[in-house]
Amino acid sequence: MRVSDFLSEKNVRFEAVVHPPAYCAGRRAKYLHTPGNEVAKAILLKSPRGFLLVVVPATRSVDLTAFPGARLATTDEICSVFADCEYGAVSPFGNLYGLPTYLDEQFSPNMWITVEAGSHTDAVRLSASDFVRLAGCQRGRFAAG
Repeated sequence: MRVSDFLSEKNVRFEAVVHPPAYCAGRRAKYLHTPGNEVAKAILLKSPRGFLLVVVPATRSVDLTAFPGARLATTDEICSVFADCEYGAVSPFGNLYGLPTYLDEQFSPNMWITVEAGSHTDAVRLSASDFVRLAGCQRGRFAAG
């Protein structure tokens, strides 16, 4: 499901933005002239219990020690889980794919964050509090670096 369609269905205020192809969150931040700590990157992990999604600021990486036994998903695994997204794109709304989703505590509820929207050229900005509510995510310290 396209992120913008999902947000519209839920009557959430958001801003859709189009940018040149960005294959990492840091590049997306650069193209959108947005601080990296306001751009979320969603990272698919494979754990002994299945896949899970971790969302951290573009300027940080996932602290794998927070998820014992987990590893980064392969590109093939990403494409399999997010089959309706562009090749290699990761939706930040893991709940739409049956995935537990974890949001790093560095995203405060009152800030606006930018997330990938199913392709490498589309993003949306929405409030972190709306993201938490819609994604049903757990909050905690999940970022390293």
